[in-house]
Amino acid sequence: MITSSQIKAARALLNMDRKTLADRAGLSVPTIQRMESADGVVGGNVESLVKVVGALREAGVELIDEESPSQGKGRGVRLLESSQPQESGQ
Repeated sequence: MITSSQIKAARALLNMDRKTLADRAGLSVPTIQRMESADGVVGGNVESLVKVVGALREAGVELIDEESPSQGKGRGVRLLESSQPQESGQ
């Protein structure tokens, strides 16, 4: 199960905008926007989600499911279970 935050983080790592992801996944920009605006786990059309995950993987990002090991090598990001978003008061 992939979260909206993972999709946004993957795009940020790739320096990819929503339109580029939509084009690579064969989806519309509003579909990507809906996925990224989800609260937590992305729901909806499984086929669309598979396309997004595939497009991100082809671009060089591995999305890691909760409690799953990373199979790839290279840089990455994993949110720790106890992590809370920090206030941006700096």
